[in-house]
Amino acid sequence: MIKRILLFATAMLLYNGCATVPVTGRSQLSLVSNSEIIPMAAQQYGEVIKKGPLSNNKEQTDLVKRVGVKIQKAVEQYMAQQGLSSQLDGFAWEFNLIEDDKTVNAWCMPGGKVAFYTAILPICKDEVGVAVVMGHEVAHAIANHGRERMSNGLIQQFGLSTLSVAMGQNPGLTTQIFAQAVGYGSELGMLSFSRKHESEADKIGLIFMAMAGYDPQEAPKFWQRMSALSGGQKPPEFLSTHPSDETRIKDLQAAMPEALKYYKK
Repeated sequence: MIKRILLFATAMLLYNGCATVPVTGRSQLSLVSNSEIIPMAAQQYGEVIKKGPLSNNKEQTDLVKRVGVKIQKAVEQYMAQQGLSSQLDGFAWEFNLIEDDKTVNAWCMPGGKVAFYTAILPICKDEVGVAVVMGHEVAHAIANHGRERMSNGLIQQFGLSTLSVAMGQNPGLTTQIFAQAVGYGSELGMLSFSRKHESEADKIGLIFMAMAGYDPQEAPKFWQRMSALSGGQKPPEFLSTHPSDETRIKDLQAAMPEALKYYKK
């Protein structure tokens, strides 16, 4: 009897701890709420920005902020049309450019906190290229990938436990799980999970950039440039947190017809 009760309780917790990803409709685990993870993300973002250094290049900084605002408005429009505006509660959008000529990267934390590194701008090449990256990174936040990753991490380390309980039991480990969830770390067990999220963010990002007025057909060209930069030195796809460039480009082409429905020149 006790075993049955525990199984029922577990099933109910997992059922109630599920959410649906906007755009794709995929069901995802959600044991952590935005009201819990967004403040943690804002604190971490503030620490990163404080260390910086932020770029002094006004033209490049304005470019990142301009594209960011356009993508933000597209996201808000899409979510309103779908009756999902409440999912943006707690978002406090911010777009910054960090001076770093070695880190080819950009990311968006839960709550709409975005950071670009200057090293990625030459690969973006122009405003549309920045929109490709911006749409993709913002898509991670809208799809609640960080929240999903953290939910899975909590289950792996603590079983079926809430965030508050985990923080009480082991705040250091819980903070580490958060760091991994939002992209500050990775372990082999999370790699396949991350590839799924990257592919999903690609598809969602196409729609957001198209709604913002950017041609989504430019997205595969960006990844072709990224592939050329790697020079074939990237690890095999099964050991990478991202899909291979070839897989990514193929999937983007497959998603293009849907994205083009949202694009108005």
